[in-house]
Amino acid sequence: MRMAYFDCWSGISGDMTLAALIDAGADEQKIAAGIASLGGAEISFRTTTVKKCGFRALQLVLQCPQEHAHRHLHHIEAMIDQATAVSERAKKLAVRIFRQLAVAEAKVHNSSLEKVHFHEVGAMDSIADIVGTAIAVDDLGIEAVESSPVPTGSGFIEIAHGRVPVPAPATAELLQGIPIAQSPVVAELTTPTGAAIIRTLARAFGSLPSMTPQVVGYGAGQKDFAEQANVLRVVVGEGSESAAASGWEFDRVVVLQTNVDNTTAEDLSTTCDLLLRAGALDVWQTPCTMKKGRLGVQVSVLCAEAQLHQLETVLFNQTGTIGLRMQRLDRHKLPRREANRDTKLGPVRGKEVLLPDGQWRFSVEHEELRDLANANNLPLQSVRRMIES
Repeated sequence: MRMAYFDCWSGISGDMTLAALIDAGADEQKIAAGIASLGGAEISFRTTTVKKCGFRALQLVLQCPQEHAHRHLHHIEAMIDQATAVSERAKKLAVRIFRQLAVAEAKVHNSSLEKVHFHEVGAMDSIADIVGTAIAVDDLGIEAVESSPVPTGSGFIEIAHGRVPVPAPATAELLQGIPIAQSPVVAELTTPTGAAIIRTLARAFGSLPSMTPQVVGYGAGQKDFAEQANVLRVVVGEGSESAAASGWEFDRVVVLQTNVDNTTAEDLSTTCDLLLRAGALDVWQTPCTMKKGRLGVQVSVLCAEAQLHQLETVLFNQTGTIGLRMQRLDRHKLPRREANRDTKLGPVRGKEVLLPDGQWRFSVEHEELRDLANANNLPLQSVRRMIES
């Protein structure tokens, strides 16, 4: 499987992304032809090699007339649809990115997808960045993308609606559920365009995944910072092919662990409930023997990166531990969906999981099972067999 890792140590923007992908080998002429076929205002670009804090990177320079047009989503989709030099795969990806932007803008401005209009991201330079990125991803044959946590920067910027804090409202909306990295830079590091691109492309966020790197591209931002090189790095290479072909889902999770020997079983049960309520994906306990022969319990918590701090706080407050261990792991998951099923005992709620052989397996929620067993005065296992058979 061809995959890419976006190392966003200085944030991400549309022009940084496109420059990094060209530096990684995307066909510049094909991208230029695709952008030119969009129609509308005349637009072209060139790339130049620059240094950022001593590091070489490729910088994108777009040439297009100054615009004041506020396009709607259907205008942009029509432009993309009629672009004769853009593949169908690239068109679909570009539309998906713009739809992410539209959802964010509609939420921020209390509008609808049909009525919301784009300001800065509706200008031809932003359209070129997004369409160019979609063409580059297609040209490089990238099938999966993962990313580092994303820094936003800080301070204030001026947009069409006036002075706003960083991250801009649309950027903040797009980054919901995505791990944010702290940065000392007082500037906008991640733009709405960059946030929409990474939200659409990335399937997981964390450190460099298991892959065989083949090429590394560097895309430079327009600004220079004293603190760091204003560069986006994209690593392209080969990942796991068998898992990709299976249709399994991928993500990255954190496992938090601590050993405790001074907490009662009842208190640990309460702690596990609090962890699950705080967003843990799973919690389990393992008996262990600690130093000096003391019997203890290892508490393990599976969670997404975004819930890490909250769950650490619960463990520190509830268990009396003074230290936590953590490791980040890649995870493969079978596709699943919520489902309802009619049974002899009445309707029940559960989950369906798509097995590797293509069959869906239904599992009832425990609470539903318990309520049906109590209502019918039947053993729990008998009800389970009746429902899941």
